[in-house]
Amino acid sequence: QFVESGGGSVQPGGSLRLSCTASGSYSESAMAWHRQAPGKQREVVASMSRLGRIDYMDSVKGRFTISRDFAKNTFWLQMDSLKPEDTAVYYCNHPVGIFSWGQGTQVTVSS
Repeated sequence: QFVESGGGSVQPGGSLRLSCTASGSYSESAMAWHRQAPGKQREVVASMSRLGRIDYMDSVKGRFTISRDFAKNTFWLQMDSLKPEDTAVYYCNHPVGIFSWGQGTQVTVSS
């Protein structure tokens, strides 16, 4: 249902823009970007309600920006000033993960 893309390897301070394309309509659903680092639990990085309320985890505030195009069922995560601790596989899904998970996109931040 979700296809994530845009990941890659960047140096600290770099930027990436992740995209998520959804098959089916999610215009009535809140959506979020999640990430899972090796050996850690999956966590919500940023979320957007269907009315546009946005929340970010504290460690990415001011660096990441979530956005969506309701008509195109597409979601983005602009990530700036990346840090090594942002290294993880990134996924899009409902904030509590009620939909099937996609394969995710790997983000590696390393010098």
